[in-house]
Amino acid sequence: MVSALTRVFGIQNLALAEDVVQDALCQALTVWKLRGVPENPSAWLMATAKNRALDALRRERTARTFAPELARMLDSEWTLAPAAQSLFQAASVEEDQLRMMFSCCHPKLSEDAQVPLMLHILCGFSVAEIASAFIASEAAIEKRLVRAKKVLASSKHLFELSDEDFAARSSAVLRALYLLFNEGYHGAHAGSAVRVELCQDAMHLGALLRHNPLTATPATHALCALMCLHAARLPARFDAAGDLVGLFEQDRALWDSALIAEGKRLLDASAIGTELSEYHVEAGIAAIHAAAREAGDTDWRGIIALYDTLLELRPSPVIALNRALALAQHFGPARGIEAITTIEGRERLASYPFYHAALGELELRRERHTAALAHFRVALGLARNPQERRFLESRIARCAV
Repeated sequence: MVSALTRVFGIQNLALAEDVVQDALCQALTVWKLRGVPENPSAWLMATAKNRALDALRRERTARTFAPELARMLDSEWTLAPAAQSLFQAASVEEDQLRMMFSCCHPKLSEDAQVPLMLHILCGFSVAEIASAFIASEAAIEKRLVRAKKVLASSKHLFELSDEDFAARSSAVLRALYLLFNEGYHGAHAGSAVRVELCQDAMHLGALLRHNPLTATPATHALCALMCLHAARLPARFDAAGDLVGLFEQDRALWDSALIAEGKRLLDASAIGTELSEYHVEAGIAAIHAAAREAGDTDWRGIIALYDTLLELRPSPVIALNRALALAQHFGPARGIEAITTIEGRERLASYPFYHAALGELELRRERHTAALAHFRVALGLARNPQERRFLESRIARCAV
């Protein structure tokens, strides 16, 4: 909705587009409470946003400068409604989403600002969710967003789809989709540990990139492969009671074989050329997991080697933590704990519940129940939603056995 409205109003009127979306959502809260949720909620919201946009255009077109490429159509009452209608067609909306992704990657903004802006505007992330994804403070993210919106509002046109600009901005776009998927798969939302709709949004936007000749790069295919391979595990991430299930306890028969096959196909397609991105490596790790019929069949040596490569491409405390867990699987828990204690920048993981849970798990495997209990209690105090709390409470119960 924001993307389509920004196409109507112009990027300089981003705040107006966001206001119209908020107005449409507020109307839905009122009308749906009285009449019930419509058969197609998305279409209802889009139609309402379109009508609100027409109202805003009629009310403010003499006071504002709207999108230059549409100005003549929007200036006449005869062409106003048809122009708005055409911009809210499904194909136009998808094109506008693609435009908006790259519009957020303004060359005057650093990638540290581009990605949060995209997550906020295009994906609806809250400041708290973005802060969690970046392991940063909410105040710092708020400042980035305010500055980034000012830069974006100073732009005269939506992103022009040139080959050069696509190449320059694609890294930030892929990073945003990666974080969007991760927030859905294993995020910080207070209501749920898994939000399938965010994973689906990321996969949909990835498909838009993959089907556009200018953005169908090896890295794009690799990211789409990664998302498919991870999404294949979603049916097994919860048990019948709605509790989280760890990777090693999951019923692998529930993994989506069609998504695994699609992920492998896309990973093969990503091998064209000489580019090796972080998404290639992560998809390779996910493919090894997918190939193991049981947890005990996993090629941990291969996974460790891929994590070594991933740390060279994108050093990160979270990646180092995952590597340490792979070491623990292959060489034993003591080796994993040793690797965790040497992670560079591990103080950034202090507020991450699964950092402490990982230490607790490894100590539990060493039968050091008192140490494990201490780590799990710290993790429980940092749990972000009911599913994480129940998962950690079950681990605490195991320490008493």
